[in-house]
Amino acid sequence: MSERTINILLVEDDEVDVMNVKRAFKKVNINNPLYLATNGIEALSMLRDNKGQPPEVPLERRLVLLDLNMPKMGGIEFLQELRSDAQLRATPVVVMTTSNQDKDRVEAYNLNVAGYILKPVTFNNFIELMATLNKYWTLCEMP
Repeated sequence: MSERTINILLVEDDEVDVMNVKRAFKKVNINNPLYLATNGIEALSMLRDNKGQPPEVPLERRLVLLDLNMPKMGGIEFLQELRSDAQLRATPVVVMTTSNQDKDRVEAYNLNVAGYILKPVTFNNFIELMATLNKYWTLCEMP
């Protein structure tokens, strides 16, 4: 595995948005491993050790792309749990949501997100967003 490879956990319950992310990754040649969780509970399970077994998402060079509005455990609840876990608190998270509410933005940044991005309306804008994110996380020094 390349030292610049990022293990990306997409936490998203909307199948259309998942498909858009996958299509955009393919379109701009993002070959990082992509893991999928449909809610915060599932995402936490994928990030944590499981009965002595390594987590489903490798420990090295992780990034979470997080939707806020999900069933069972939403994005803000997920962030609260993530930040309260000593093993997971350093995990970088980029919120990618349709919520343009100041309250959500402030709460997310108070929980130390690396960024807060509104989901683009058009697929071409979605492709541009994924290409920009890819350049960003390729340049960043990850924990």
